[in-house]
Amino acid sequence: MLPNQKINSPEIEFRNVSKSFKQQKEDLKVLKGINGKINKGSILTIIGPSGSGKSTILSLCNLMQTPDKGEIIIAGKEIREWDIQALRRHVGIAFQSAPMIQGTALENLSLPAQLQGKILQNPNMYMDYVGLTEDLLSREAKELSGGQKQRLSLARTLVNEPSILLLDEVTSALDSISAHEVEELILRINKERNTTILWVTHDLSQAERVGDQTWLIIDGNLVEAAPTTDFFAHPHDVRAKEFLELKRAYQ
Repeated sequence: MLPNQKINSPEIEFRNVSKSFKQQKEDLKVLKGINGKINKGSILTIIGPSGSGKSTILSLCNLMQTPDKGEIIIAGKEIREWDIQALRRHVGIAFQSAPMIQGTALENLSLPAQLQGKILQNPNMYMDYVGLTEDLLSREAKELSGGQKQRLSLARTLVNEPSILLLDEVTSALDSISAHEVEELILRINKERNTTILWVTHDLSQAERVGDQTWLIIDGNLVEAAPTTDFFAHPHDVRAKEFLELKRAYQ
């Protein structure tokens, strides 16, 4: 394990990144000239209205999608210069739904090693790290609870020892206790492994608790980017102030 040393050097950099999708006969502009840097070992929380482009930012970071314009620099190398398998080992991702393949928890946990033609060594270590008991390895993944699936999903991502972890609403489908436990697990991963985390969340209190930096995305634009404490205490952009006031009124 690495100590939590938040080195002030960017592990990810967005340079004028834009992305559009075809919608009927028109191009829908999802991201519009995003610029920003995420330092090694930090947690960036990404907030904004539904459909604003938050998840697209994550999908670009491991080439599930490619930018139309601009560059994304990962660990000093433009993202399209990476070997895609090496990139996806370096940049792990976990989703709200914690998707599982048909089979046991062990078969799901072993998938990253299997895709590399290897046998997973010491699966119990990964289960223990995320707070799951070894007896669950033989259980069908579909039988696990939502919180157990999310923990297993994170354990599976850790098999590749990623330097960067992309999280897309990973606690939003969980009950409050499970959400808290998964949140604490992610913070421990960040602290003990010095993992850089990009965390999309609709929960403002969560964003404020866990973030080192916060980005607000509205209509594909990066409206405000600031240290999290400053962002929530003193937002500068009028759209940021309005967004926070509206969200707080309903949370």
